[in-house]
Amino acid sequence: MPIGYFDKKIGTLDDINVEGKKVLLRVDINSPIDPKTGDILDDTRFRSHLETIETLIDQKAAVVIMSHQGRPTSSDFTRLDKHAKLLSSLLGTDVDYVPDVIGPEALRRIQQLSPGQVLLLDNTRLVSEDYVEAPPEVHSKGIMVMTLSKHVDYYVNDAFATAHRSQASIVGFPLVLPSVAGKLMEREVKTLSRVLSKDERPKVFVLGGAKVKDTIKVIKYVVEAGVADEILTTGLVALLFLLVSGVNIGEAESVVKSKVNEKTVETARNLIASGAPIRVPLDFYAEIDGNVELVDASNITGAPKDIGPSTIEYYSWKIRSAKIIVMRGPAGVIEDPRFRRGTRELVESALRSNAFTIFGGGHFNAILSEFPEELRRRVGHISTGGGALLYFLANRKLPGLESLARSYEKFFTGDSS
Repeated sequence: MPIGYFDKKIGTLDDINVEGKKVLLRVDINSPIDPKTGDILDDTRFRSHLETIETLIDQKAAVVIMSHQGRPTSSDFTRLDKHAKLLSSLLGTDVDYVPDVIGPEALRRIQQLSPGQVLLLDNTRLVSEDYVEAPPEVHSKGIMVMTLSKHVDYYVNDAFATAHRSQASIVGFPLVLPSVAGKLMEREVKTLSRVLSKDERPKVFVLGGAKVKDTIKVIKYVVEAGVADEILTTGLVALLFLLVSGVNIGEAESVVKSKVNEKTVETARNLIASGAPIRVPLDFYAEIDGNVELVDASNITGAPKDIGPSTIEYYSWKIRSAKIIVMRGPAGVIEDPRFRRGTRELVESALRSNAFTIFGGGHFNAILSEFPEELRRRVGHISTGGGALLYFLANRKLPGLESLARSYEKFFTGDSS
């Protein structure tokens, strides 16, 4: 059955019969890499796609997997041989690997692939056009799409984390092949659509982190759409709201200003003036001359790096009343153990509430791992998206999802307009 994506529909694996067919599956197993050894440091993204891959194997499809890793010239830009080995161990079945993407060897191996077998192509960004942002119509006529589409029957996009990119492996195939969302993509769209509905109140958004401009857009949308009952700000987002309110934010001022432009500042100022339910911290833990000191939010000295105890207590009280909680971005510099307390305690408050809690961003995985299993089981959903999550919550079109919606119209409803 298709799923709703704003005012459109997207097909799912339930809409296609893949038995004996070749399926091109786009995943996102782009992961942290040890620069010295080349070893993969975190398998979270691999695990997030297992359900989709296992479903396709069980349905006797021949599965051709594609993913990117890093950016050209970056230290984590590598081939995917180690990705294939890790994926094999997690699936408990052999994942073959070909050091090629669209060349003769890749095509030969795709042709030889039998039902139930899995092949991982090499890093898609070895093909330069997959690092270029262009409209789907352009990518659908590019070398990558035109070459691979001739050798597969269906395209499945399970890479929600890259759905905000308009790159060849994300947006080109749905225009030329029947294309649907994988299990992870389906779950992300359903869950985030639930967040933006006006049901299940109150909804509490706990928003922080370093992506200030995108987060301000999210806040603007959820305020204007009337879907947020409380917006609890932390991190650089909170510091921006304090700054536009005329508060001295100490050494953080230069950092905050480097993350925003005048339009973002003006939006933040207007949001505060509108009386929107935006809350800012009451206190912070700041680093002053190498020491950690508690400072009042009305006049910050040093470098504020975590929310303080009064803020934790106040925010936790707000969280306990929620039916749905969205947490995006840490409350402090969690890489430093001295500034993990705020994030950890807000996470615990959310887990102990009766709310359905959605965590956005990989940094929460480390925090959640510190809690006992009985609390971790209360997680509602951990989104794999960073930028894609913010795009969705800000009601911005995600090219990857738009392309799937167009494919549904063209191949499943007969509407090719």
